[in-house]
Amino acid sequence: MEIDQLRDYCLSKKGATEEFPFDEVTLVFKVMNKMFCLAGLEKWERGEKTINLKCDPDKAIELREQYDGTVIGGFHSNKKHWNTIYTDRDMPREELQQWIDHSYDLVVAKLTRKDKELLKNS
Repeated sequence: MEIDQLRDYCLSKKGATEEFPFDEVTLVFKVMNKMFCLAGLEKWERGEKTINLKCDPDKAIELREQYDGTVIGGFHSNKKHWNTIYTDRDMPREELQQWIDHSYDLVVAKLTRKDKELLKNS
């Protein structure tokens, strides 16, 4: 998956926005101001095509075991809840999209009732 494909897919999610809240090289996708995907643009330019995604802790461990070397504990993130995924290795694009969906869904599930209603009506 290339960065433009990642961007298009993330922004296709209801209420998704993109920001650079940390610096000018870390692209962050959010829903209702909560992060669900991060990508380091300098790393992409160097050929390290990685994204950080939120993940259920048990599934995170399974994913790391299934894709050893492709999925690792979240770089600069809580490794219990975030994975770093190399998007250009052995994970099929459809599965990568499922994990983006999973991350997005986890964030939406934790939103306040008010924010869920705002998202629903947006």
